[in-house]
Amino acid sequence: MSFGPHLLLALLEGTVTAFVLALTALGLSLVFGVMRVVNVAHGEFFMLGAVLAWAFSNMVPGIPALGFLLALVGSALVVGGVAFAADRLILRRLNYAPEATIVATIGLLYIIQQVVLTVYGPNAHPVVPPINFRVVFPWFGYSGYKLVVIGASAAMLAGTWYMLTRTRIGLVMRATQFDRETAQSFGIPVDRVYSAVFALGAMLAAVAGVLVVPIQQAHYLMGLEPLLLSFIVVILGGLGSLRGTLVAAFVIGISDGVISVFYSPTLAKIIATLFVALVLVFRSEGLFGEKRQ
Repeated sequence: MSFGPHLLLALLEGTVTAFVLALTALGLSLVFGVMRVVNVAHGEFFMLGAVLAWAFSNMVPGIPALGFLLALVGSALVVGGVAFAADRLILRRLNYAPEATIVATIGLLYIIQQVVLTVYGPNAHPVVPPINFRVVFPWFGYSGYKLVVIGASAAMLAGTWYMLTRTRIGLVMRATQFDRETAQSFGIPVDRVYSAVFALGAMLAAVAGVLVVPIQQAHYLMGLEPLLLSFIVVILGGLGSLRGTLVAAFVIGISDGVISVFYSPTLAKIIATLFVALVLVFRSEGLFGEKRQ
C-alpha cells in the first residue's frame, strides 16, 4: 500500500482513538474541574465498563445489537453507582483534601482491579460488535463499527457539552466549580453536586470502555493506558478546561494513531509524554488553562 492510502488508514485509526480518548479524558477533566480531585482510579472505571459490557452482552446471546445496547446502558449505570458510593463513603469523609483523595483513589484502583480479577479472571474476553460491516475504499476495507464508535462518541461529547453549558444542572456544576462557598450560600447542595459529578465522570469513562471493547478485548489490566493518556490530555489541555481537554484529545489521539501505524505505539506514547513535558516547561497551566493567582 502506497503512502497516501497508508496515511488515510492512520488518520482513521487516529480519529477513532481521539474520540474515545476525548470521552474518557472529559470525565477526568470534569471531576478535577468541579471537585479539584485527581481521580487515579479513572482508568479502572474505563476497564470496569468494558468488563461489564462483556457480562451484559452475554445475557442476550445471539442478538449482538440488543446485548450491546444493554451493555451500554447497564455498564454506565453500574459504574456510575460504584463511583457515587465511592464518593459518599470515601472522598466525602476525607473532605476532598487533595493529598488524601489521591491516596484514596489509588486504593480504589487496586480494589476495583482485584475484585475484577477475582470475579472475572485473568483472561481477556471479546465482545461481538453490535453491527458488522465494512466500508470499502479503493485501497482497503475499513471496519464500519469503528465509524459507529466515532459517531457515538461525538454524540456523547455533544450531549455532555450541551448539558454543561445550556442546562440548569450544568449551571449548578459551573457555579460549584467557580466558588464552593458562594454556591453553598445560595442553597446549592454542593455535596450532592460532587457525588453527581464524580458519578458522571466515571460513567463517561465506562461508556468509552463499552465502545472500545468490541475492538479491544476486555481485560482487568486494560485501564492503565486510558488513564495515562487521559492524564496527558488533561494536563496538556489545562487542568479543568473542558475545551482544552477536547482539543488536546484530538491532538494526542490523531498523532498517536498516525505514529502507531507508521512506527510503533510505544514511540507514540514517548512522544506524547515529551510533548507534555515541553508544554509544562513553557506553559505550566497547559495550553488552555488559566493561571491561578
